[in-house]
Amino acid sequence: MDCSRSTPPAGIPRRGFLKTAGGSAALGVASSYLGAPFLASPALAATTTYQAETARIFRAVLESIHAGFSGTAYVNTFQEAGSYVEWLVTVPRAVTATLAVRFANGTTANRPMTVRVNGAVVDPALSFPPTGGWPRWAVRSLTAPLHAGSNTVRLTSNTANGAPNIDLLDVNDGTDWGKALVDSTIARNPDPAAFGSWTYYRGYYLLGQYQVYQRTRNSRYLQYLTAWVDRHVDADGNIDISINQLDNIQSGNLLLILHRETGLNKYRLAADKIKNTLKTYPRTSDGGFWHTTGFTGQLWLDGTFMALPFLVRYGKMYGAIPSSFNEAVNQLLVYAAHLKHPSNGLLYHAYDEQGDTPWANPVSRHSPEFWGRSIGWYGMALIDVLDVLNTDHPQRGQLITLVQGLVAAFVRLQDSATGRWYQVVDKATVSGNWLETSCSCMYVYIISKALERRYVTATAATAAAAARKGFQGVLSQISLGTDGRTNLLNICTGTGVGNLAFYLARPRITNEIHGLGAFLTMYEQSMLQNWR
Repeated sequence: MDCSRSTPPAGIPRRGFLKTAGGSAALGVASSYLGAPFLASPALAATTTYQAETARIFRAVLESIHAGFSGTAYVNTFQEAGSYVEWLVTVPRAVTATLAVRFANGTTANRPMTVRVNGAVVDPALSFPPTGGWPRWAVRSLTAPLHAGSNTVRLTSNTANGAPNIDLLDVNDGTDWGKALVDSTIARNPDPAAFGSWTYYRGYYLLGQYQVYQRTRNSRYLQYLTAWVDRHVDADGNIDISINQLDNIQSGNLLLILHRETGLNKYRLAADKIKNTLKTYPRTSDGGFWHTTGFTGQLWLDGTFMALPFLVRYGKMYGAIPSSFNEAVNQLLVYAAHLKHPSNGLLYHAYDEQGDTPWANPVSRHSPEFWGRSIGWYGMALIDVLDVLNTDHPQRGQLITLVQGLVAAFVRLQDSATGRWYQVVDKATVSGNWLETSCSCMYVYIISKALERRYVTATAATAAAAARKGFQGVLSQISLGTDGRTNLLNICTGTGVGNLAFYLARPRITNEIHGLGAFLTMYEQSMLQNWR
């Protein structure tokens, strides 16, 4: 459970392999663990976007007249030489970076600009040729040396015609943040057997590590995952922890991965035992799985992600269809029936059927707040179940409608300055509320997958802009320390259910493992989208 009194939460890789009943397929190109094909791609470096509206400008104005720009505006310089646009660019280490300028030139003449980095000319006349109209945008790129820390990148118009309209600057600094985060986490925890107990948040992180393994094929990443699972699963498939809460199911996804990777039967046996536990697992009167066997009648959003993606993947791999699919869909709908707000698309954190817990509303019996990460767990459960669910399932449309409601809410509630989201999502103006990294990662993942799967069409452009901005916002929270290892900031620790003051007072931790898993899930999905 995502709770302070026990352990932190879980996630799931999108790529991998998929074994269907009675058959198998080799892992590799076009194989998929989640049910959607993945085409192997080279390692992609991180790109940071600097919008025009964040630049320092001279003899220029911000405009939003011509369509097609990103962010909130573009720069239109005066028609004279010497006008400029300048950004403060930060990179974690000295590097030769690729600078890509998005521009529009609606004239018939080239509008060259001098490019200076830290005052030194790197191109005296970078050309910006006509693009065929002011609403038509193109990109010009060059490489330039940047030193560790802050750098100035200035583009100055060379002619009396001024510069083209400038939309943004993309800076690719060569950092593969997925690989860097995994390498750093392993360096901090070199012994996989000592990485910790069978908890959902460690399983979530390792699922993210598996995604990075699939992309990079670095065998050390898979070996580490295997060694951790083997620390907790014996030769007969016994797991060294009871499945008395939904949280303890989440790491079962690793069993499915390893059975497919190795063929060893102990992983299948362990997965069977988890699946069989659900046959007698306690439920509410309308069939919802209790979050734990000790919390009578309580449904927590977190639990949907801990149990349901495993359930449908198990069903797909071992032929437990349609029962696994129907169960997962039913759970998602039962939880939504109790926890979804009637109009804003969001879901409350938890529900108590008896209504006798301090946080339960005496009428609705749900908790009072929209906590960021809990909504992320539920949204990812929706996305990941839909990835495996049959396209003709009769209730598939209901799940997609829930996704659409969440995406609309995320777009509406995104912080316009940073691109991230708040700890209590709908209370941005409340004193003490803060921008939280793990839920921001989850929301970017959910929006991106919803766009990729075409669950969101009419508002796709707006949603894509929000996802890109969210991705860049999260990248602002990761950096390399003096030891060369990644640091991911502003992650909420494991959290139970409470009131507003409780959520706002939760500690913010650097490199908290909930956030590491969420970052990897988001990063691999976003880089697959090639958001550069």
